[in-house]
Amino acid sequence: MAQITAALIKELRDATGAGMMDVKKALTEAEGDIERAKEIIRARGIKAAGAREGRKAQEGLVASRIVDTASGQAGYAAELNSETDFVAKTPQFVEFGDEVIEDVVKAGASNEAEALAAPSQSGTIKDTVEEAGALFHEHVKLGQVAKVEGPHVEIYAHRKSAELPPSIVAMIATDEAGAEVAHEAALQISAMAPQWLSREDVPADVVESERRVATEKSLAEGKPEKIVPKIVEGRLQAFYKEVCLLDQAYVKDPSRTIADLFRSVNGTALAFARVEVGKGSQAEEAAE
Repeated sequence: MAQITAALIKELRDATGAGMMDVKKALTEAEGDIERAKEIIRARGIKAAGAREGRKAQEGLVASRIVDTASGQAGYAAELNSETDFVAKTPQFVEFGDEVIEDVVKAGASNEAEALAAPSQSGTIKDTVEEAGALFHEHVKLGQVAKVEGPHVEIYAHRKSAELPPSIVAMIATDEAGAEVAHEAALQISAMAPQWLSREDVPADVVESERRVATEKSLAEGKPEKIVPKIVEGRLQAFYKEVCLLDQAYVKDPSRTIADLFRSVNGTALAFARVEVGKGSQAEEAAE
């Protein structure tokens, strides 16, 4: 029997777009004859695997895990997308999510690119995810991947309903004192979707853009020019209260901010991430 080399597998995958498992089977049956293997793939309709790539995968789940490290803890979250929630809620897809997050943790991956290149049972996580498309008969893809580290990490996994897997995972890293309110902060992150930890973490170009918009809006409203700067600063403060976790009003007690919540226990929030199915790259880490 002809040897099925990695180069041969890659050549057939590049030519057909089929998953690794289908390519290996076709090459084995064709005894290494790549042209015959192409015919086998076409005859079995496996080319449909390539068509799956064009279909939107906006359902799915977010798998997460906390592990102990030499300096404390690390939290990981990985979004896995399917086309339908029917597939997303199956035990097989949930188990697949558990396998992927295990590989992400082993690799210490902190973003999608690192995760896709990480080792897995089928070669890399990228290979494993591609093969999953054939298994579930839907377009399956890896979405957002996030990692936070600190003395303490808290994770809150939100489900839309009891029968569905988590669709939002909020993670926050704190110091030891902050661990006392970390769960409340994770709930806040899940519900209010902040983009940055503190106002100091908001990029300068974003601040300048908000300032320009606020200025133009104030002038368009006919506000006197001499008071426009004051109005603009007020609108910037409102912007910070919306997008910065520590500036947000605490959902359970709007008279306090999340910064007040941490001050009440002499704790510090170090970093956070929020991953939501179908929302793209909304995970944000920041240091205070």
